[in-house]
Amino acid sequence: MTKASSASEVLLHANKVTKNFGGLTAVNEVSVNLSKGQIHAVIGPNGAGKSTLANLLSGDLPPTSGYVSLNGQDITGWTPEKISRHGLGRSYQKTNIFRSFSVWDNVRLSAQSRSQPVPFNPLAWLTQANHMNDVNARAERAIELAGLENRRHAMAGAASHGEQRQLEIAMTLATEPQVLLLDEPLAGMGQAEAESMVQLLLRLKASHAMMLVEHDMDAVFALADQLTVMVNGQVIASGLPAAVRADASVQAAYLGEDH
Repeated sequence: MTKASSASEVLLHANKVTKNFGGLTAVNEVSVNLSKGQIHAVIGPNGAGKSTLANLLSGDLPPTSGYVSLNGQDITGWTPEKISRHGLGRSYQKTNIFRSFSVWDNVRLSAQSRSQPVPFNPLAWLTQANHMNDVNARAERAIELAGLENRRHAMAGAASHGEQRQLEIAMTLATEPQVLLLDEPLAGMGQAEAESMVQLLLRLKASHAMMLVEHDMDAVFALADQLTVMVNGQVIASGLPAAVRADASVQAAYLGEDH
């Protein structure tokens, strides 16, 4: 496949990306496509290289070799901020919110990070928030998409763990990404919260290309259209979830022989 993929629905393409840390190869020639309207789940045991792969796609780490393209443009070596502005949103394993701010203020600040006044005005951050109509509209859409309409005035730090994870996704959505990289969005959730998050991700799928790094196998098989299994930095199987689940090497290495 060339850098500008012939499949127009592929929004992000990684080709043989590798990351070395000294003598350790954390990710070894991994290729992945993320297509609009699909959730591509990446699973594997701890230390498999899943989060490192997400960091390579988002620009948090530069690859040692290989390349990444977003919307047909080579973004290898770009900063995370530039990649984000080009249409990629990222959530992390650890919830990253302003706990002393309201849900609304968290999302509005995220939306404001995408505002670029023309002509450039270095004092634009001093503009009263209620005058930023475009920013507030983006924040409102993100809150509605994340299902937090009834919690907009709650303090983020007082929200439940599940609501805080929803809030982080709302903050990501406020930047209007086309591609979402979600690193363990269900971690630490009870059954009801996990089910709510699964429904949220299904709602978002139609309008985004998504990569999901997750340990909750029930959620993975409920959500994934494509599934990639990593072990020791390498892909051992990739394809439709049913076929990957039946793969003997996957059963032995990760899912367990009983599967």
